[in-house]
Amino acid sequence: MIKKSLTVAVAAAGLGLMGIAGGANAAEQTFVTIGTGGVTGVYYPAGGAICRLVNRGKAEHGIRCSVESTGGSGYNLNSIRTGELDMGVAQSDAHYNAYEGEGDFADFGPNKDLRSLFSLHPEPFTVVARKDSGVTEFDQLEGKRMNIGNPGSGQRSTIDTLLSSQDKDTSIYSVASELKASEMSSALCDNKIDGYVYVVGHPSGSIKEATTTCDANIVNVTGAAVDKLVAEKPYFSVATIPGGMYRGNDDDVTTFGVRATIVSSAAVEDRVAYEVVKAVFDNFDQFQRLHPAFQVLKKEEMVSASLTAPLHDGAKQYYKEAGLLSE
Repeated sequence: MIKKSLTVAVAAAGLGLMGIAGGANAAEQTFVTIGTGGVTGVYYPAGGAICRLVNRGKAEHGIRCSVESTGGSGYNLNSIRTGELDMGVAQSDAHYNAYEGEGDFADFGPNKDLRSLFSLHPEPFTVVARKDSGVTEFDQLEGKRMNIGNPGSGQRSTIDTLLSSQDKDTSIYSVASELKASEMSSALCDNKIDGYVYVVGHPSGSIKEATTTCDANIVNVTGAAVDKLVAEKPYFSVATIPGGMYRGNDDDVTTFGVRATIVSSAAVEDRVAYEVVKAVFDNFDQFQRLHPAFQVLKKEEMVSASLTAPLHDGAKQYYKEAGLLSE
């Protein structure tokens, strides 16, 4: 929940922003928290990169941004619904389901108060297996010891969707553990599991850990079930993980995936949403340098790609002013 301090700030004349950003000289300081994911993934540094740019201008707009490491997409979306978080990073499929009240969010119903700020990097559904397991294709993992992701995580949602499309569930694995992202690579290299799934931007610290600590393959995820999901679901697309990015994995890997998106509640003040978006887009070159996964980003795509919930009014105002969105 957005909080405001009781400290009175003295605003210098002439420093106020025009229009929606006019609240920059407000007497109260505003605190905003972005829910992210595990510290070894891309969500946590993504939230940190956004907050770093927001906080550089806090003397002008009075907004102080912080990040919270969480269980991932599902946790962030549910916490935004209940008002425990202001903003969060979420996979585009979880974003869609939360807004429409489908999938893991069916029991809660549609969250029509969910709002989009912008989309981020592509996130391939990434399957990592011990090399001695002999697995090179996703379907070969049946009967093996798999980490399916912690409840509420994006990887858990995606593997459930993929298996369900084949009339299967996680009972096909001899072990279906629910380790968090930060625990997966060590479990793989300690021979506690044969493989794990991770929906993440690349390069990923967790996958680098797995492929450097032990011999591990990144596994192809293809076939009729994947083709059907990509054709039917607007948030899925075919994805490629380039060869040579990780030790021992010299060939391109074909899979499918989603995008990371930044979302908020409609209850977040327009000026706050405006300033968060402005901090990223006005400093776009710097933002891209804060993580390798951001180097593929294009402003024009970020305004619309994989965004199901309507744009927040504050974000929409910035995009119109910046010429990224027509009236």
